[in-house]
Amino acid sequence: MSDGWGGVWPVLLASTPAIPTWWQAIILGFIQGATEFLPISSIAHLRIIPAFLGWPDFGVSFSAVIQLGSLVALLGYFRRDLRQVGQGFVQAVRKRQWQSLPVRLVIGIGAGSLPILVAGVLIKFTVGSPPRGLPVIAAALIGLGLLLAWAERVGSRSRGMEDIRIRDGIGVGFTQALALIPGVSRSGATLTGGLLLGLERPAAARFSFLLGIPALFLAGIVELVTEIELTTESLVSVFWGTLSALIFSYWAIDFLLKFLQRHSTQVFIIYRIVLGMIILIGWNWGYWR
Repeated sequence: MSDGWGGVWPVLLASTPAIPTWWQAIILGFIQGATEFLPISSIAHLRIIPAFLGWPDFGVSFSAVIQLGSLVALLGYFRRDLRQVGQGFVQAVRKRQWQSLPVRLVIGIGAGSLPILVAGVLIKFTVGSPPRGLPVIAAALIGLGLLLAWAERVGSRSRGMEDIRIRDGIGVGFTQALALIPGVSRSGATLTGGLLLGLERPAAARFSFLLGIPALFLAGIVELVTEIELTTESLVSVFWGTLSALIFSYWAIDFLLKFLQRHSTQVFIIYRIVLGMIILIGWNWGYWR
């Protein structure tokens, strides 16, 4: 163990996370919903804002469970797309049209979900959860911000949703696995992967959302079943946090899709880098831990 991790390990070895009150859960749900689908990392903000407010770290399990609200928002927003893809997939399989868009999307999403699933299982049953120390989050915010800036610079942005291939799903899936590092952002990582593969910004975001369905579902269910102690207090917190996340996630999805039709991701890149630097300075000066 290197000396450079000395300030992080006390955070990692903290006691069992506390359960938020109902009103704290609503605020956490707002943070989750407003940041889950923007490329700025919901986990980072769920760690940073409570630290700034003087709250305890409520842990990765609560964050993962209220992501189910974001999942419901995702399913609701894309309900027509999902219905069309599902029906198209069934028809294509019957007609053996293996190169049709619905088949490519379904197989691409399935194959693209494997990297984060395998990595998540390995982490879950080895170290339990990734490091949530503020230096780790700050480094991830800055690192992914720089990678996204590079993707904006070199990506051709010449392909739309109709051009999605199975190997695109696999490629974006590997970048999605990076989101297991707190501060990276699942949306940010997959958007970066899509841009590097030549997708247009709206197409990269749309595919990012669809690819997130299995990841959000599995993460939320696993943590709910294995980590959340089902008491009246915890159920109330989970209910309000999930409902709040659902409402604000729906807004965030709509906002990002419309935003990327006319703008680049530059504002998010700047935000990530500035926030990461502020966290490092604040942590180094002892303002929060």
